[in-house]
Amino acid sequence: MDADVVLAAAILETHRSAGTHFRAAGVGSFVRQAGDGEPVVLMHGLPASSFLYRKVIPELAARGFRALSFDWPGLGLADRPTHFDYTISGIGRWAAAAIDALGLDQFHLVVHDAGGPVGFELALRLRERIRSLTILNTMVELPKAPFPGEMLARFSTKGFDHLPLGLGRLITSPWAWQQMLYRVGVWNRAALSMPEILVWRELALGSNNGATYLQIMSQVRKGHESRRWAAVIDARQTPYPVSIGWGGYDPMLSIRDYGLKVQAATHLPSFAVLPGRHFLQEDCAPQVAALIAENAANAVY
Repeated sequence: MDADVVLAAAILETHRSAGTHFRAAGVGSFVRQAGDGEPVVLMHGLPASSFLYRKVIPELAARGFRALSFDWPGLGLADRPTHFDYTISGIGRWAAAAIDALGLDQFHLVVHDAGGPVGFELALRLRERIRSLTILNTMVELPKAPFPGEMLARFSTKGFDHLPLGLGRLITSPWAWQQMLYRVGVWNRAALSMPEILVWRELALGSNNGATYLQIMSQVRKGHESRRWAAVIDARQTPYPVSIGWGGYDPMLSIRDYGLKVQAATHLPSFAVLPGRHFLQEDCAPQVAALIAENAANAVY
């Protein structure tokens, strides 16, 4: 494990060096980017960060884009303010401020996981500035049953250390993160090393041991108004092309329970199924980049 910790520290430093810090709406954050050309904004979800797109960003840069992903407040290398609107609409509002702070005019948008609803909220605010929308393993309706993170947030929003019966120590262990990412996140385990898993864990938990993540999960259902999103995801109405890519082996947001609902909301005749699980950016970075580039090429200028 010691060697893994050393390698994880080096990987995290490489990640940090590949980006810059910026401020938006009074909150400090971090953006990882590479390339020139039209901007592609890559939205992460929960409990991820811009680290999720470290393989996709150079693939898009090689295809002539300026690819970038920024950390939400409370995750990754961003600030973790206690007093912040961590609802979907609140993060979407902050994301719009981040787009302006980064000097982006028109841009291609890619969304994933909880970054779907956040990205849809962003699109409601900046609809005329979006050149294309690519949707990856996300949802348009929250399930009735709570997500595991929501259940944990019901026990405590002060961090995993405050969970009962040693539960916090269990779920923050490197072993637990390895199991989660291997069973839910990636299809090919060779695509994600143990040092990278430790970086995932570090960027999610941060200095307050996951308190902000739990705070986000405690608010994820507040103000959830998916009916408003039709104008920005229905391909019959949008001024930009819409496409869907799905990790076909995702056990959390399966094609049957979620992918087909997203397809129905977009009214697309079909979508791409890729050989990955939930975090298909780890398994299928070249295919994800190709899908984004293909959709961007359909933008009307």
